[in-house]
Amino acid sequence: MSLFQTILFAVVAAMLVMAIREMAPQVSFYLSLFVAAILFLAVMQRLTGLLVPIERLAEAANVNVLFFATVLKIVGIAYVAEFGAQIARDAGVASIAGKIELLGKLAIIVLAVPIITAVVDMMTHLLP
Repeated sequence: MSLFQTILFAVVAAMLVMAIREMAPQVSFYLSLFVAAILFLAVMQRLTGLLVPIERLAEAANVNVLFFATVLKIVGIAYVAEFGAQIARDAGVASIAGKIELLGKLAIIVLAVPIITAVVDMMTHLLP
């Protein structure tokens, strides 16, 4: 799907959800969830094409592949957590949305520990 088609699909779906919301709120929520999943998959499909050029840049810059992969995982966790939190907010459960965001932040911290450790080690070796 092209970018124009994706945006058009999202706008039409949003209007459909708004029209259905008054008559059948549960159906409108499930429809919006379905549309969100399709849009998420469309975006993920587009992003996978960016991985190879970014990987080449990281190799050219002599960046450790482990760090590069970790940063990509962190970005992915941030997007997925935000996506889940927005769905929870759309469902009217802001408390669960907050917990999803907290879990995402904790997962990011856990993944970032090796990078932070490497930076601190490098700094201690550079400083007298």
